Amino acid sequence: MAFEGLSLNQHGLSFHSDRASPSAGSLARDPLRCASRTLREPPLRSRKEVQRTADPVSPRKNNRARIGTRLGLVSLLLVSCSVATIGVLPTDVNRSTATPFLPAPPTATPDVIRLWSSPSVPQQVRDALLELVGAGRNGIELMAIPTEADVRLEVEGELPIAEWIYALVAPFPTLADGMSYAALRGLWSGESPTDARIFLTPQTMEALSIVMGPPRMDGLFLAEQADLLDRAWRERPSFALVPFEALEARWKVLELDGQSPIRKDFEVASYPLRLEFGLSGDSRAVETLAKAIEWPKTNRRSNQITVLVMTGVTALVRATALRMERHGVEYPGEGVAAWLQEADFAHVSNEVAFAAECPPPDPFQKELRFCSAPSYVGLLDELGVDLVELTGNHILDWGVQPFLDTLAVYRDRGWRTIGGGVDLADALTPARLEHNGNRLAIFGCNSAGPPSVWAAPEKPGNAPCSHEAILAQVALAREQGEMPIVTMQWTEFYSSTPLPMQAQEFRRAAQAGAVAVIGSQAHQPQSIEFSGGTFIHYGLGNLFFDQMDELETREEFIDRLVFYDGRLIGVELLTAILEDYARPRPMTPEERADFLERIFAASGWLAGGEAQGGSMASP
Repeated sequence: MAFEGLSLNQHGLSFHSDRASPSAGSLARDPLRCASRTLREPPLRSRKEVQRTADPVSPRKNNRARIGTRLGLVSLLLVSCSVATIGVLPTDVNRSTATPFLPAPPTATPDVIRLWSSPSVPQQVRDALLELVGAGRNGIELMAIPTEADVRLEVEGELPIAEWIYALVAPFPTLADGMSYAALRGLWSGESPTDARIFLTPQTMEALSIVMGPPRMDGLFLAEQADLLDRAWRERPSFALVPFEALEARWKVLELDGQSPIRKDFEVASYPLRLEFGLSGDSRAVETLAKAIEWPKTNRRSNQITVLVMTGVTALVRATALRMERHGVEYPGEGVAAWLQEADFAHVSNEVAFAAECPPPDPFQKELRFCSAPSYVGLLDELGVDLVELTGNHILDWGVQPFLDTLAVYRDRGWRTIGGGVDLADALTPARLEHNGNRLAIFGCNSAGPPSVWAAPEKPGNAPCSHEAILAQVALAREQGEMPIVTMQWTEFYSSTPLPMQAQEFRRAAQAGAVAVIGSQAHQPQSIEFSGGTFIHYGLGNLFFDQMDELETREEFIDRLVFYDGRLIGVELLTAILEDYARPRPMTPEERADFLERIFAASGWLAGGEAQGGSMASP
């Protein structure tokens, strides 16, 4: 069912749909669902009329009163649904209550608890209730009208049972990174005109109306959760408001007053889109229901979040190495260290082996044969590296033994390696990481060659991308409940768009089951796409490499992948620019907007007015 719009009148909300309403059969299967059926009501009161009847002291109280009236009317829809009663016959639905919405004096727990559920209640909480009703362990009568219930399940109930986090999101190729809560409320109320649409479900709208007040009449577009993402992408510029459990990588999660629920420093208590759902009414009945059901406590548990950051080319040579000699080995990472240190797993693709006999750095070196001083590993120590990619085509430049010594340095520190090893089997072995219940399997391979750097059964080197075992392992990992991530060292190509063969091979990895496919070869950042839900980034650019001649080789991405409950729920594009031949720093807002706009254009995403996305959500 898709809802195209809504209106508010003195009795509540009217939902207008261009599709048929739910069938009686579907409503009978979920008696709580009836609250989303179409209403037709008397004319709308003006905003001034509403304000004259409001309590001037308590805006939030007024919101609750208005929404309570709305929810009461929405609940009338339940009258047409069969009343679900366990263990008893249905009671008279027309009896009245002398003191509506006020808890009755404590009495013995009734044999049958009459329960009303607000249409704003999240699906997971509703499911817990319906599971109890279906199990028949207690007599529960689902009521159509809140005033006739012993207990109400609602926003800001007297006994909190669940804390729910909602997120402000936009289609992934949106330039804006966030807005203030005041700006969001302006869009919601219609006080801040905009051509951007806000998409959400009727359930989310009912819940957020409690904290943000009545929404504007022409700016909200209602749809089922399964349709929101496609609608928002088609009708850009757009935003959406979704519960945390509905996040996925094709959404860009926007900051709200500087906070994002996919960040590890997220402060739940001060976040404006945090709601509590609870039980109100007869105290004994409330206590009975609270104990009878295993209610979901929240939709966002910090102990189920895992963050992996992926970076581009690292080559601690030439002018970069000279700066390290002058300013200290930690100098290159000073501007971006916090991004890597914050992650649960930090990745680098170090293309060069450490060698004891490595000569002093020469910024004018012509020969493309590279090595790094062993002390430079201190930079990776400082960054908090956990995962080292070995797909670079320079890993054997100084010979086999320095590479093996370098491999030993990484593994002695407990770091995992991918895409290279002491032999072919070792090179093909993924890094398997498990954290907070999220299981990752990370693969790396080299397609660019030269063949002399590819590993063999008894020879160290890179894992060749052509080896049939890689995609087979990716598919198997996905079948076993892991989230595969594939990195590829493709042929170096100075363009923001990938080569046709590169795109074909990256998509093959996506089809095999990878949740993300990332190019680690690019000195110039490349475009992004989603293929069947898989995040593909064809090239991140350099991390630490001395290419200062062109703006495009100074620009770089660090991809922050966020996993939750066994899914990739978000990707943040962190952006930096190289300074002083060695040290990337975070881009300014203006640099970032220009960079993202060019990459999104190269990705084919700026058609249909999306180029204005940078100004849709200014605080």
